[in-house]
Order: sequence, then C-alpha cells, then structure tokens
Amino acid sequence: MAFAANSLLCRAALRTSLIDPASFTLIRIASGAAILALLVRARTPQGRSRSPGQGSWLSALALAGYAGLFSFAYVRIGAGVGALILFAAVQVTMIGWSMLRSEFPSPAEFLGLAVAIAGLAWLTLPHAVAPDTLGAVLMGIAGIAWGAYSLRGRTVNAPVRATAANFALAVPIAALPALIQLRSLHLQSEGLLLALISGAVTSGLGYVLWYAALPALGATRAAILQLLVPVLAVAGSVVFLGEVLTRHLAASGSVILLGVLVAVAARRS
Repeated sequence: MAFAANSLLCRAALRTSLIDPASFTLIRIASGAAILALLVRARTPQGRSRSPGQGSWLSALALAGYAGLFSFAYVRIGAGVGALILFAAVQVTMIGWSMLRSEFPSPAEFLGLAVAIAGLAWLTLPHAVAPDTLGAVLMGIAGIAWGAYSLRGRTVNAPVRATAANFALAVPIAALPALIQLRSLHLQSEGLLLALISGAVTSGLGYVLWYAALPALGATRAAILQLLVPVLAVAGSVVFLGEVLTRHLAASGSVILLGVLVAVAARRS
C-alpha cells in the first residue's frame, strides 16, 4: 500500500507540474531521513547512541538512484507502460540474482509469475503508446536499482536503523541532480506537501516495513508480491483520484491477483 501510495503521490505532483523531478526526489529523501532519524531517537534508550547507525553507501546509491530515475522517467513516459517496465526490471533483477545463486523458483511459482506479468501487460498496454526511449531506459534502470535495494535488505537485522542510515546517506546523492539543475527547479506549495508525505510516510516508514518483511520472504516471493502494487495503485486512483473502475481494470487486476496467489500458495506448500 505504501508503494502504491508513492506512485499516486508522484503522479499527482509531477504530472501536474507542481514540482520538478529533482526537487521532488531531494525533498522525498530528506524528509524520509528526518522522520527516520526522529524514530531512531525515540526508540533508543537513554545513554545509548542515538545516531541512525552505520548504513551502506551501495544501498544508499540504489535508493537514491531508484527514487531519482523513477521521478525523471515519470515525466517522460505514460504511467501504464512505465509500471510495466519498472516491475519487469524488478522481477528480472531479483529473480535473476536468486537463480545465479542457485535459488530457482518452482514450476508453480513460474506459472504464477507468468500469469501475473500477463495480467500486468493486459492492465497497462491496451491504451499505451510507444514510450520515449530515454524515459523507458531511466525507468528500467530505476527498476534494477529498486531490485538491488530490496536484495540488500534480506540480511538486515535492524530495519529501522538500517533504513534511517541509508536515507541519511542518500541525501547528498539526491542533492546532486538538484544542484546541477538549480536554475530550472520549481515547486509550488502543493508539490512540496506531496513530496513531504511521500518521503516521511510512504517512503521512510514504508521502506522500514519492507526491510522488516524481506528476511522472511526470500527474493522470489518478494519480487512477485510487488506485482500487487499496480493493482493497489489502480484501486487508489479510483478511490482518491475519482477515476472510473472499468471492466478492463477489474479483469486485468483480477488476473494479477490470481497469479500472485498461485505463486505464494506454491511457495507455502
């Protein structure tokens, strides 16, 4: 739900030009770092170090790379084809890495994944146009970066401190595009608010939950479960943005849900 909310917030802010991608990314990362630093301080007993902890520059680079590339790609390509490229890249990265380490999905998991991907293509492609080449490349790299960030979270023992440290390290990385494009930055109060919510709530706190869940999921199941995000985003756009729930949206979303259910049930058995 947090990931789907991020998609809606990004869409509301960038599609209406309330803020530029570089500013949105920097405010998103910085506000996430701030709220997580406060959370670490609140959870740390008196007398112990209240610093976020030792983060990983590789994880921070993956985090900032995903957030920044996603924002820049979002203003160049449609939301539907962008979602297909993003989540296809996530699946290839996470499941491909698992297979390189001899962790192969079962045939039933492959079946569920294929059904879910087919449902995602049905959801996103019927009204899509050929995407901008640069936008498609940026979105693909964003998916790889997010897959890498997720893979690195499988061994995290303290998700709050790890996420807080990664966000803190990601702030200067996210600041670089803003400094390079300093003269072209623009933001309105509504765009600032959307970026703050995206960073402090749906990114900062949402990614803590993701890092807390990852060790118990495994790479394959974690990758497949993320295919629920487009379905939740569609539901959110109907509820909060006033979009119409068509038969096409309901049918394709049901196919995605069926595929995820098959994959998760196969994993449990």
